[in-house]
Amino acid sequence: MKLSVVIRAKNQAPALEFLLRNLTQRYAADVDEIVVIDNLSTDASKQITLKYGARFETIEKFSYGGSANFAAAQATHPIVVIFSAHSYPVSHDFFSLIKQRFATNPNLAGLRCLHNSNDYRQYINGISASEDPNRSGLIFSGSAFAKAVWQKHPFREDVATFEDKEWSKRVLEAGYDIELVPAIFNYQIKRTRKQELFRFKNDLVGNYQLWHQEVSIWSASKGWIASSSRTILRMFADLWQALQRLLIVIKFYIKKPNKF
Repeated sequence: MKLSVVIRAKNQAPALEFLLRNLTQRYAADVDEIVVIDNLSTDASKQITLKYGARFETIEKFSYGGSANFAAAQATHPIVVIFSAHSYPVSHDFFSLIKQRFATNPNLAGLRCLHNSNDYRQYINGISASEDPNRSGLIFSGSAFAKAVWQKHPFREDVATFEDKEWSKRVLEAGYDIELVPAIFNYQIKRTRKQELFRFKNDLVGNYQLWHQEVSIWSASKGWIASSSRTILRMFADLWQALQRLLIVIKFYIKKPNKF
C-alpha cells in the first residue's frame, strides 16, 4: 500500500526543512509522496519544499477542517499521513507500522501515533478510540487515515477546531475502526501569546461544539483568580530560589575548595 505524507505549514521554514530532511534521509523507502500544504508563507518555505523534491500546494483561506480536506484531496495514495511542520517522526519503523496496520485491517479508518505520555498510557492500557475518542482518536499531526474513508466522510469545515476528533467520532459511529499504533513522533512548538489566545478561543468553541462543555462567567473568573495566584506564588518562589543561588555562590567564593 502506498503512502502520502501531507504537511500543513505557515512561515515555519526551519522546522519544515528539518522535517523534510528527516523524511528524505530516514524514510525514503517508506514514503511514496510528500506534499506541503502552505498557507501563504512569506519565508523560504516554497524553496525548501522544492529543494527536497516535495510538492508545494497553496491554500489561501485557512480553516482546520478546510485545510485537512485540501490536504486529503492533494494526496494521491490510499494512506494519508498528516503532519504539522513543527512535528516529525522518530521511530525507525514509523511508516512501516502504519502500512502494516492498514494492510491487515480493511475496516481501518485511521491510526493515532504516539508522541506523549497520554498516548503511551492509552496504548499500553488498551483504551480504544470507541471508549475515548478524544484521547485515543486522531490528532492531526502524526496521524494516518484512509483516503477511501475520507472520500465518504470528509472533514467538517464548520468546526472551530478539533476537526480530527469530530471526524473520529463520526467514522466510529459509521462502524469503522481507529487504533493507536506504537509509531513514535515528536511534536515541538513554541507559541506566541497571540497564538495561545487564538488557540484558546478556538478550543473553547470546539469543546462546546464537540464535547458539549458548558462555560460560565463564574468558572472563568475563578480560573483567572487561580491563574493570578499561581503567577504571584511562582514569582516569589523564583525570587527566593534566585536568592538561594546567590547565597550559594557567595559561600563558594568565600571558601573555595581545593582544585584537583
